[in-house]
Amino acid sequence: MLPDPARIEEAAALLRAGELVAFPTETVYGLGADASNPWAVAKIFAAKGRPASHPLIVHVSGIEAARPWIAGFPDAAKRLAEAFWPGPLTLVLPKAATVSPAVTGGQDSIALRAPAHPVARALLAAFGGGIAAPSANRYGRISPTRAADVHEELGDRVALVLDGGDCEVGLESTIVACLGDRVTLLRPGAVSRSQLQDVIGEVVDTDAASPRVPGRDRSHYAPGTPLSIIAAGMLQAEVGNALAAGETLAVLACSAAPFASPRLTWRCLGNRPIEYGRALYAALRDLDRASATRILVESVPGGEAWSAIADRLAHAAARGAWPAAAGVVTDST
Repeated sequence: MLPDPARIEEAAALLRAGELVAFPTETVYGLGADASNPWAVAKIFAAKGRPASHPLIVHVSGIEAARPWIAGFPDAAKRLAEAFWPGPLTLVLPKAATVSPAVTGGQDSIALRAPAHPVARALLAAFGGGIAAPSANRYGRISPTRAADVHEELGDRVALVLDGGDCEVGLESTIVACLGDRVTLLRPGAVSRSQLQDVIGEVVDTDAASPRVPGRDRSHYAPGTPLSIIAAGMLQAEVGNALAAGETLAVLACSAAPFASPRLTWRCLGNRPIEYGRALYAALRDLDRASATRILVESVPGGEAWSAIADRLAHAAARGAWPAAAGVVTDST
């Protein structure tokens, strides 16, 4: 979807005034604020209910726009940026001394990304600076991939929502740290480990020494309805037993429903990982509205192509129901 120039200018003006603006990227919708304004950044944490120790991703237009935010551009990071920016890759790099700790969660590193979505790129060009932007949802909840999701999540906590249509990727960016003499994969995403290693060689897994990054809490990306992952061969029996016990179920699967029931809502996303990932969060939001006792998710296939999806589902399944106080925020504008 092409950006509306007048709407883009309005959004840039709001960012300069210290307000929050939600905007689309190819991954998910972001909740943006002027990354150089600590008071504006604080509004992000207040709107999301996000712990202040959690770092934010700063969105920039490209490599040159990233330089003021960092203390150095390691060769591996530069090669990755040249290969995958603009796109769904976030680089964690040594921060510049002038960067506010509000953006970095008090760490010595900063997370940077150059998004590819035309609306995001137009906004960055009009604003002329870095935009701090986590996903535009309440902390721990399902990330938004449609403008309507942002309105549902945040209501009038955001000054403006730029509608750029449905997000093309639908899952948060791959996060890679280029610190010291190693490159660390901190969060899987659309840019795979194999693609990274084709550019820079060895990529190691995160460990206790790795920096904190978004979405790494044990529970994250979660609907309000309790969610469980069921092995593919066990799903039909689990559903049958639960329905026989009087439960109302919502199911997310790679396969079609084996039977119908008035107490069963079934969504089949197929077995193609790109299409599944693009539709995942919207499907989880729809199933969360089904008034089901539980959401059952058929386990996805193994392998690198499914790793980001499996990661998000594992985090979504790591908690029970959200407390009533965290109910849906309705748009009052």
